[in-house]
Amino acid sequence: MSASEPSPGPLTALDLRGGVRADRRTFIRLAAWSGAGLAVGHCGVRALWAQGPAQRPVYAMILVDYNRCTGCRTCETACAQFNHPVTVDGEELRGLGNPYLSNIRVHAFNPDADVPVVCVMCRDNPCVAACPVEPDAEGLRALYRDPELLTVRNDPSRCIACDACAEACRTQRVGAIIPNRETNRPERMCTLCGGDPQCVALCPYGALSYIKGGLDGRHYALPPERIAVELIARWYGPAQGGDVR
Repeated sequence: MSASEPSPGPLTALDLRGGVRADRRTFIRLAAWSGAGLAVGHCGVRALWAQGPAQRPVYAMILVDYNRCTGCRTCETACAQFNHPVTVDGEELRGLGNPYLSNIRVHAFNPDADVPVVCVMCRDNPCVAACPVEPDAEGLRALYRDPELLTVRNDPSRCIACDACAEACRTQRVGAIIPNRETNRPERMCTLCGGDPQCVALCPYGALSYIKGGLDGRHYALPPERIAVELIARWYGPAQGGDVR
């Protein structure tokens, strides 16, 4: 970026992905400035796109404003409470959950930068495409997109615990999928809490937003390490951006 060109404004996950909130000029400048790759793909849930436009489910995602995130990890607690509630003597205790099981995870870096990572709802599904299980009669593999929310889900009765989906997410996108330590089956895929993401609702700093639509196939989906380099360079100077721990 030349010295005469103004620095890009606040950085969000949507800026990095090239979504509809960034105009074409901003999108091109960010793509060139960050050196990020651009992936264009197809949904992969073919049956969904055989429907008319009015019937198609709408893509949605959790948008992160990295300038507002303080690393408080409230999002992890909120997610765990909803998706992994504690059960005692067979009774489910809402409001309690282990943040370790959260589907959104905050990565901390030095110099200080906090990067929440959650499934970015890729339209080209590298995780689903990597699943080696043959599609069933409905065209779904063991890992598939939910027909209503388009979240990524796993069918444990068909999953062979091969780790292919997690490897695809880890090497091609953000590393949101984590294999279970005991079963090796994929976990930590965002559920969007049924359409009311609790991480968004309870974030005390407004760093998370629930965005519907606007995903036109232009993705960045950078891993947290790449985002940390970008943030640290902006906040602490270019010399620090390459020294991320």
